[in-house]
Amino acid sequence: MRNGRPKAELRLTVEETEMLEQWTRRPTTAQGLAKRAHIVLTCAKEEDNGQVANIVGVSRGMVGKWRARFIERRLDGLLDEPRPGAPRTITDENVELVVSMTLESAPKDATHWSTRSLATECGMSQSAISRIWRAFGLQPHRSETFKLSTDPQFIEKVRDVVGLYLNPPDHALVLCVDEKSQIQALDRTQPLLPMRPGQIERRTHDYKRNGTTSLFAALDVVTGKVIGECHRRHRSEEFRRFLNTIDANVPDGMDVHLILDNYGTHKSPCIQRWLLKRPRYHMHYTPTSSSWLNLVERWFALITEKRIRRGVFHNTRSLELAIKDFLAHHNSKPKPFVWTKTADEILTNLARFCTRISDSGH
Repeated sequence: MRNGRPKAELRLTVEETEMLEQWTRRPTTAQGLAKRAHIVLTCAKEEDNGQVANIVGVSRGMVGKWRARFIERRLDGLLDEPRPGAPRTITDENVELVVSMTLESAPKDATHWSTRSLATECGMSQSAISRIWRAFGLQPHRSETFKLSTDPQFIEKVRDVVGLYLNPPDHALVLCVDEKSQIQALDRTQPLLPMRPGQIERRTHDYKRNGTTSLFAALDVVTGKVIGECHRRHRSEEFRRFLNTIDANVPDGMDVHLILDNYGTHKSPCIQRWLLKRPRYHMHYTPTSSSWLNLVERWFALITEKRIRRGVFHNTRSLELAIKDFLAHHNSKPKPFVWTKTADEILTNLARFCTRISDSGH
């Protein structure tokens, strides 16, 4: 006597067997798909669904379901069918409205939109506004500053300085020179609370000023080494002393190209007299308001981040010792800053930027 409905015969091809076995062994296969492949492989060996259920460890109904689906649609029948999901509630017109209002308008009581104010204005949820802003990279709450040089010789100076970076002259030294003035020796009014697991370092928000110093530095563009010294003031006299230090550290017989800004101490009469006595020195001035063009500024940012900003200095001498230690450590394993932009690329980007702000309508 026969029990239950008759089952269709399940036979596997060689290719189907290999794919099913691969699904069961591959670590990245979804658990559901691996279980279905195991059921079908077992069904190919055992005719009774009850025995297959006991071997695989599933219900008899599940075995019957996946046996039938495999026989009907073969391997494709074991894959998950796409789920439609919830219907879309935010249309393209809604997205366009949010983007255009963010870029082209402002609320009556503020300079920029917030997610809440724009959501109220558009009749949408705050989370929907946030998703649209993230998708289009909009951040109305953020603002940055910029300043364009008005130097009439801007183009010539950019080409001159960038040319020294990309093609340094043979048998010559290129040094980026500047001073980081008025570095404060700051001490906290109370001891620090050191870092520990689960808690960052904490310090008092107020501080004591213990004097200032100025760091004069000359960065070798090729090697990355830095010649530096500290002075309590930054007049032409101190700059001339630093030039003497540079002269003492530069090999004789080599031309020296100095890249520096238009600060008054760099062009004073005493500096001009010093240069007239040393014709191997050539001065290259960056355009006004273009400190980004001087690579030593990048090194100043490095020492500020690593040694000065979070340092605790009880007096000016301790600050200067910390700077000297940083200089020695840097010069023991120097690494040059690599300039990549050509002068044409810089000027093209600047022209594009000027076009944008000129066409803004303000």
